[in-house]
Amino acid sequence: WYQRRVRVEKPRDEGHALTMMRRLSGRWHTVVTGVCCCHGNRPERTFHSETEVLFRELTEDVISWYVGTGEPFDKAGGYGIQGKGAVLVEKVSGCYSNVVGLPGSELMVQLRDYLSKEE
Repeated sequence: WYQRRVRVEKPRDEGHALTMMRRLSGRWHTVVTGVCCCHGNRPERTFHSETEVLFRELTEDVISWYVGTGEPFDKAGGYGIQGKGAVLVEKVSGCYSNVVGLPGSELMVQLRDYLSKEE
C-alpha cells in the first residue's frame, strides 16, 4: 500500500497503528498488488493492480476504537476493508477485491488468457 509514495506495511505495535490511522484519515492512498502466474513450462505472466482508497476523516475516538479491536495488526496498511475497517473507508476507485488482497476479476481474465495459450 502506498500513501504519498511511501510504502505502508503492517503496523509494528499499537503506537504505530495509531500513527498509521492518523496519516490515512481524510486522505487517498493506493493499494498495489503484484501477481505472478506460472504453470509447467510456460513463461511466467506478471501483472499488477492498483486501487485508490479514500479514508473518512477519523476522530481520535474512532481511531482508538479501531486499533483496540486488534484488526489492524495482521493487515498491510493497518486496516481490513472486509471487516470492521469498512467503516473507515469513504470511497474506493478500482477493484475492491484488490484491497482485500487479490484482484479476483483481473486474475480470472489473466489466467484464462494465460492458460489458453499454446506452450
